Amino acid sequence: MKTDARAAQDRRREPRSDGLVAREPGSGAALAADAKGTSRSGAPGSGVRYKRGMMTCLRWSSLTAGVLALAIRTVPAQNPPYDVFPPAEPPVYRVRYEASAEPGGLAFPVNYTIWIPPGAKTLRGVIVHQHGCGEGSCKSGLTGAYDLHWQALARAHDCALLAPAYEQPEKAECQKWCDPRNGSDAAFRRCLADLGARSGHPEMATVPWALWGHSGGGHWAGAMVLLHPGRVAAAWLRSGVPLLAANPERPTIKPHALPDAPFGVPIMCNPGTKEGVTVKEGRFKGVWPANEAFFGSVRARGEPIGIAIDPLTSHECGNQRYLAIRWLDACLRARLPETPGGALRPMPAGAAWLAPVGGTEAVPAASFQGDPLKAVWLPDGAVARLWMQYAKDTAVADTTPPSAPVNVRVTDNVLTWEAEADLESGIARFIIERDGQVLARVPEKDANPFGRPLFQGLQYSDTPVQPLVPMRYADAVPGRAHAYRVIAVNTAGLQSAPSAPNGKDGKRMGAGE
Repeated sequence: MKTDARAAQDRRREPRSDGLVAREPGSGAALAADAKGTSRSGAPGSGVRYKRGMMTCLRWSSLTAGVLALAIRTVPAQNPPYDVFPPAEPPVYRVRYEASAEPGGLAFPVNYTIWIPPGAKTLRGVIVHQHGCGEGSCKSGLTGAYDLHWQALARAHDCALLAPAYEQPEKAECQKWCDPRNGSDAAFRRCLADLGARSGHPEMATVPWALWGHSGGGHWAGAMVLLHPGRVAAAWLRSGVPLLAANPERPTIKPHALPDAPFGVPIMCNPGTKEGVTVKEGRFKGVWPANEAFFGSVRARGEPIGIAIDPLTSHECGNQRYLAIRWLDACLRARLPETPGGALRPMPAGAAWLAPVGGTEAVPAASFQGDPLKAVWLPDGAVARLWMQYAKDTAVADTTPPSAPVNVRVTDNVLTWEAEADLESGIARFIIERDGQVLARVPEKDANPFGRPLFQGLQYSDTPVQPLVPMRYADAVPGRAHAYRVIAVNTAGLQSAPSAPNGKDGKRMGAGE
């Protein structure tokens, strides 16, 4: 049963703030921090091309009045393509750090954006959505914290959703950030303290992490498990893993070592079949051998690690989120501390299912006939059934409809509304009704080259497209009062109940109201 959006909204309050509101870097009100921790303000007219009205649908609160006076210096303008991004207003916060000049420091500037569920009094964890290497992938991180589907996972567990965006030049060496030992580990932990202070959630600096990473981001997320096993609740590694042995063909990649003691962190490796599994040639042919080696070494120690081969894709993320989010949901339910500040809990040993690597059928661990230390580990039967469907065609099932949209409003014949995504399947589109008849679909046409159509669109690295799509529809029939309702449709094709008619009390509203 899904939480009703209206009931959930009634429980919300304005997010707490210490008065330091992180806004978009490079803008007139930006509060960024350089490598030495000095707060800075960017110059006006920096190229951030979003308008405040575009974000009506996402329920951002008004800015806190009376921002503390700060000593201000000028930050150099951010370089394209990293100078265009959505605004950060509560419940979204942002910090940006310049590249470090210190030995071992982070070689590139980095922009951290975090979304905090409105009404969350104490955060239980931070979910990190980490992009991959190269300018195209790095800039996609600028919208990761605004993803309605990933926000649904964060909301379900009172977790924040963090999306880093490393400003790596196109031809630069990715290992300078995707190996956490090269400064990104320290910068990440610093941002949690800074964002925690700015948002009024100081516990952010110490809560557990759930890590998702693509390509170089998978390398980063897997390495963070090895460096900080006591902090990581679970890690999903899409098309990238850390190396445990030197590769003569990739001399710039330094291998990592497994911790001496068992660490018990659930890990899922998620390569595409065209990355060396069934397609043995091409740019990404080495992804599968690296995944095999990492999985084999970790699973041989009895650690809870699995493999989910995407049967449709190469390096793009495809439909993986429909399994990844539900796998992470199961791991977070099992592992997050029962009380704030407590230790992560171990995964329930008796619930696991196992499957052969490369297979499509899983069984309870007690019934598995092969070597369990060479088998895919799955946390429970519910996730195992989803994994079996994903392994065949990625068509992960969902049988429950999304919540109904709320706060439908009409001003000058422009309709706006609010909606929370379906954790299982996200939001594909909305249906607009006028006076009881279907008027339009938003968007009018479904489009997603990388997987199921999503309302916010989908980039190569699993983040919304820019500019963010508003929950908005302009009616072409002016001058009359109409009753409008909005229906949400998830990516499994299931429809919500209709919203209440426009107007909080259900009254009709015409032009200008």
